[in-house]
Amino acid sequence: MTDIFSPEKRSSIMRSVKARDTGPEMKVRRLIWSLGFRYRLHAKDLPGKPDLVFRGRRKVIFVHGCFWHGHDCKRGSRVPVANAEYWRAKVAGNAARDAESCRRLQGAGWEFLVIWECQLRDEEVLSARVRKFLGATDSRH
Repeated sequence: MTDIFSPEKRSSIMRSVKARDTGPEMKVRRLIWSLGFRYRLHAKDLPGKPDLVFRGRRKVIFVHGCFWHGHDCKRGSRVPVANAEYWRAKVAGNAARDAESCRRLQGAGWEFLVIWECQLRDEEVLSARVRKFLGATDSRH
């Protein structure tokens, strides 16, 4: 399938994709806030700058876009036709960096949870997963 945009326009579109405060990240943040958990955002002092940080629990959450981080779902396995090799290398590099960040976090005594964009569809399942990860034992959190 050919791209409907010119190479210049496609480049502009891809350049404008945000790294933080994305739609999926905002959805997860709203859900976690509604569950009563409080968090910090994008801690620069932790490997990978996790999207949500729960310092008292030594836990972090990453919200990954399926395409950008190479998830094995339908959206994540799709490679753009234009510059296919560039995108394969880019996504592979992102995945390698993610794995290294998680390894370093574990080495420093932190637990992590990765939430993929495609997993946001079922809010009930996501809510249960987050509560289990964060260890919700009482109503205060």
